[in-house]
Amino acid sequence: MLLDGDLWRRTFDAYEREAWRFESQPAYTMPREAENVARFLRGEPKPADHNARWHERVRGFVASGRTIGRVRIVRQPLTEYQRYQFAWGIPGNIEAGEDIRILDVTQDDYGLPLSGTDWWMFDASRIVHLNYRPDGTQINRELLTGDVTPYLEWKRIALTHSVPFAEYVKDSE
Repeated sequence: MLLDGDLWRRTFDAYEREAWRFESQPAYTMPREAENVARFLRGEPKPADHNARWHERVRGFVASGRTIGRVRIVRQPLTEYQRYQFAWGIPGNIEAGEDIRILDVTQDDYGLPLSGTDWWMFDASRIVHLNYRPDGTQINRELLTGDVTPYLEWKRIALTHSVPFAEYVKDSE
């Protein structure tokens, strides 16, 4: 089942305990982000309200007793988009309450599915695929109707081999 617009928002917001994302694209091509990525690449300062709507949502999830997190997959060298995320996106998301870890797969992919699909896992029972074109443009969001067991294992592997964002950045300096 495809999830667009309000249906996607309702599906996302309905989680009860934990929302967790497997984020593997080297870049995301999103029209609403294009100007900020360009500003970052030009060396301009980050706007004060950067990603404010997402931060507000994350704070609301956390205030209601729910958790939200992700493992961000990277390969060295980081793409321009990943550098943008590391400088402008991830720190604010963490400050808002999101648990973000980094898994560098430059040397080892740990058997994880790293092909054109990211996914959100809700309450360890529902999976939503985020399908992308090679350029990082999202094609659609699709509710998985099959077995979630492989996703639970992939999540375990990703969490086992990843490190907190601050640790990854510190070790990369």
